[in-house]
Amino acid sequence: MNPTVSILLPVYNGAAYLRESLESILGQTYPDFELIIIDDGSCDDSPRIIQSIDDPRIRFYRQRNRGLAATLNRAIELASGELLARQDQDDVSLPHRLEKQVGYLRSHTRCALVGTWAEILAVTEKTGRVHRHAEENHALQFDLLFDNPFVHSSVMLRKSAVQAVGMYTLDPARQPPEDYELWSRLSRKGEVGNIPEILHRYREIPTSMSRNGVSPFRNRVINISVENIRWWMGEAVDGSVIEDLAALNHGTYSRVNPQVRWKALSRLVVGAADRIAASCHIPRSTLRTRAQAHLVKIKPHYHRCTKRYGLLPFMQELSVTFERLVSGWR
Repeated sequence: MNPTVSILLPVYNGAAYLRESLESILGQTYPDFELIIIDDGSCDDSPRIIQSIDDPRIRFYRQRNRGLAATLNRAIELASGELLARQDQDDVSLPHRLEKQVGYLRSHTRCALVGTWAEILAVTEKTGRVHRHAEENHALQFDLLFDNPFVHSSVMLRKSAVQAVGMYTLDPARQPPEDYELWSRLSRKGEVGNIPEILHRYREIPTSMSRNGVSPFRNRVINISVENIRWWMGEAVDGSVIEDLAALNHGTYSRVNPQVRWKALSRLVVGAADRIAASCHIPRSTLRTRAQAHLVKIKPHYHRCTKRYGLLPFMQELSVTFERLVSGWR
């Protein structure tokens, strides 16, 4: 019989923490799974470490390097379980993770994606920090307007839902962040959730693209944010205001219009919250509190941005005045 869960574990030069990651999966209290490991062209000891572990639930494949998104899509195609769980080569799943997530999806039949809270490690050191993302669908739908409220390697998904939206994108202009891009499409078709328990350990690696501020990565995140806001708001809002909001949220002032106005941004945030609340059949007040908190968060960016542009109108007017004076002298 096919297992209920297929765990997708891509590997690329992951020898440093791979054994710990594998052992955390094989030690789960929920045993009905297969572990699909695809080595994506590693040139370290990763294949040897994998082959040294004898467990019938492991299905091991090797390929030339194709990148994360393509490797994950191949793993999905190979998966025989109805549920897909992610695991990264350097992260750790706590023993009850799969058991809790399977139970959650069994009791939340409209949910397509469920993550968990995650303890943050700085390489090997505990930091005392935890990813405590929102847990309820309506709050996560709002948070997805701006960024990724899920720890990628902690999620479990319905295979049918992932296939229905086209799996991970292979478009280089949209990934990374392939996870935020996929969650955005999934959230338009079904509910999403997080289990408010620390069931995962997420390892921050100094060279991680999502932390070192690489401009193309941040710009792609902003582009996806723009799409998400526009999907909820339709033609009701000027596109430039949406662009300004998404860029301000990530502190990318170069993408903000010099004529940005706070009232327009505020109306947009509250309007999006109201539309999500209506879609989720909850009182507006429930999400308006979250919207106001988000406005408080981005207002310092707005002030810094407007201060940056503050001299621009003055300099433009000074230039016009100077040109008139020169013309008069002539």
